[in-house]
Amino acid sequence: MAYLQLQGIEKEFGNVRVIRGIDLEIKQGEFIVFVGPSGCGKSTLLRLIAGLEETSAGTLMLDGRDITDQPSSKRDLAMVFQSYALYPHMSVFENMSFALKLAKVDEAVIQEKVGRAARILNLTDYLQRTPKELSGGQRQRVAIGRAIVRAPKVFLFDEPLSNLDAALRGQTRIEIAKLHRDLGATTIYVTHDQVEAMTLADRVVVLRDGKIEQVGTPLELYDRPANQFVAQFIGTPQMNIVPAKDLQALVNSTGLPVQPDGFIGMRPENISLCAPGHGQLNGKVELVEALGAETLIYVSIDGGVQLVARQIERTELTVGSAIGLQVDVDAAHLFDAAGHITRTGAARETLVH
Repeated sequence: MAYLQLQGIEKEFGNVRVIRGIDLEIKQGEFIVFVGPSGCGKSTLLRLIAGLEETSAGTLMLDGRDITDQPSSKRDLAMVFQSYALYPHMSVFENMSFALKLAKVDEAVIQEKVGRAARILNLTDYLQRTPKELSGGQRQRVAIGRAIVRAPKVFLFDEPLSNLDAALRGQTRIEIAKLHRDLGATTIYVTHDQVEAMTLADRVVVLRDGKIEQVGTPLELYDRPANQFVAQFIGTPQMNIVPAKDLQALVNSTGLPVQPDGFIGMRPENISLCAPGHGQLNGKVELVEALGAETLIYVSIDGGVQLVARQIERTELTVGSAIGLQVDVDAAHLFDAAGHITRTGAARETLVH
């Protein structure tokens, strides 16, 4: 049975319909990530769940209780924002305990709850400091701790790592994953960063224009995208997607069952390089990105089409080098003219629409 259920959720701002009939069931203890491009509605949807925005239509159910019209304070949810929203004049302890004091919780209980949250988040030594004496990562942990002490039924995170530098983002992402595992709490996390989505989520909800494009585990979305949008949104660098007419020689030589006006999708790791004239395609190196553990090679083939190949080995290729390309056609994803998938390479299945 669903722990949190969204049924036909709609949101309009004036005449603009920003959330378009969202149906979603979330199990207790799940880590769900909302991901999508800017303006897709992911933060608005989170705010609707939190009660910070009123729904225009639909029903929100939490643990069997209708919370659609409940104020935010009565929903038993805790939200962590992109901005830390800490009281600058209060200590870490005071920031974390503020909601409990407002609720007139016994002082001994407050001490126990704040102490436990501080131990979980490695903040015990910082409880008497003020926010200005903390790093960005520590401030975000305080904001998370403030949510933990409330022991909510659902944690809501709205792009909590956006204000951190790359190193702190990676470190805090690991801490959030460990925190979820230790607490076993139901968590909804909004991000535009697909790396966060792929590494944190039990299931990912991909949104576009206020609608759900696909829901699945990170690897389900990577291996079996429902459409061209999901295929290109999930994965870095993104999937190469080329009109079939621009790869006619490849289609003819391999018998790929792609529609004439369809598209061929190839993950960069499914394109390997070889000597000129020895591959299915020939091209010229446009750019080499040597990233240490992997190398990305951008190749321009006949007709001006650019493909990206990923390899673990380092390369001596330089810009302008002639090169052959070998495509793993069994791993190719095929799409129709509307962008719907007709064959997923990973599962080698044909889908009927």
